[in-house]
Amino acid sequence: MSKDDAGKLWGGRFSEATDRFVEEFTASVGFDQRLYRHDIAGSIAHARMLEKVGVLSAAEREAIVAGLQEIAAEIERGDFAWSVALEDVHMNIEARLTDRIGIAGKKLHTGRSRNDQVATDVRLYLRDEIDALDAELKRLQSALLDLAEREADTLMPGFTHLQVAQPVTFGHHLLAWFEMITRDRARFADCRKRVNMLPLGAAALAGTSYPIDRAYTAQLLGFDGVTENSLDSVSDRDFAIEFCAAAALLLTHLSRFSEELVLWTSAQFDFIALPDRFCTGSSIMPQKKNPDVPELVRGKSGRVFGDLLALLTLMKGQPLAYNKDNQEDKEPLFDAIDTAYACTRAYADMVPAIEPKRENMRAAALKGFATATDLADYLVRKGVAFRDAHEVVGKAVRFGVEQGRDLAAMSLEELRQFSADIGEDVFAVLTLEGSVAARDHVGGTAPRQVREAVVRARARV
Repeated sequence: MSKDDAGKLWGGRFSEATDRFVEEFTASVGFDQRLYRHDIAGSIAHARMLEKVGVLSAAEREAIVAGLQEIAAEIERGDFAWSVALEDVHMNIEARLTDRIGIAGKKLHTGRSRNDQVATDVRLYLRDEIDALDAELKRLQSALLDLAEREADTLMPGFTHLQVAQPVTFGHHLLAWFEMITRDRARFADCRKRVNMLPLGAAALAGTSYPIDRAYTAQLLGFDGVTENSLDSVSDRDFAIEFCAAAALLLTHLSRFSEELVLWTSAQFDFIALPDRFCTGSSIMPQKKNPDVPELVRGKSGRVFGDLLALLTLMKGQPLAYNKDNQEDKEPLFDAIDTAYACTRAYADMVPAIEPKRENMRAAALKGFATATDLADYLVRKGVAFRDAHEVVGKAVRFGVEQGRDLAAMSLEELRQFSADIGEDVFAVLTLEGSVAARDHVGGTAPRQVREAVVRARARV
């Protein structure tokens, strides 16, 4: 064996040196070193548990804890020398601990395996990242509510099939995005419950013969409880898949939001303006102001979808228990975490800076016969069957298309040629303001309802 292989913490069984390419190919330290804080926290808790059950002395525990804290400081300062030969974050830290404190460092791994150690580290890491992401989602929710309250009276067209359908308020439209983000937060919170179970103690796959106290370790690390089956504990990555699934839905929502912002900033819509700090220009067309942040978020959704598919594919063919395949869980998970956080932060920063162009929105709502449904409802209230009312309004719209005028721009005489039930009071329902005010119920677009919805939403945040 080579000198390097002789130093491997598992090298006793091997008589041949690891191929250099294989060493680099199988190493994960290049990406899993971001787990160092959580690896050290898990090791400190494990050491305290081992002292509690009599496996370590108090002096050994003190030396281990102090050594690990010093290693954490080394890493923070950038003084720690990561070694590919030591494969991963766990062995790098353990080897350095043994260098610092001697034989006590070699006792730390008693009663555990890298299999349950890495499962614990990833759960600790993901738990913190969910909390950080939730803080940004909450900030985005607050920004949406502030803007929705401010724009509760702002009229705009509502669309189906990207065709003008009915008038709504901009505030009401923004609250739709709030609801999506609310569901996203709930999914991440639910995912966190399953993340927050301690697998440490499962060891390699069958548990350990040492008298460990898993509940005590869970308490030290802030877990809600311990996993029940040692085989499942070391091989389960459902929690990572579940996070990526929730992240994929979040990015789906942000991508849809992005699509609207891209459309709304175009000259064809011109509904909103984004500040220069969220846009870029063109290298050849000096007039361009490109909505790069929404476009990038829309594009980054594909990364997270890919991360989810990668993890599902990774796990689908694995027999119990742990397999080396699971080393491939970290990069897609880390990418999903980083991407979801960055996109959410970008939106939490950008939403308060959205500048609505109210007159343009209102003018667009006046096009496309947005109050046609209101006219049909008006006729129904006059006693006309809805299907007959639908036909009457369809004929009126066709007339309007031919004349190039909206329903509200027609005279009473012109409207009455389609139904004698239309009276002077019809113009109250053909205005944009009258249309949105009529939707005065929970979940409706009436300005009063928007403001009340904001009040309720703030209590939910």
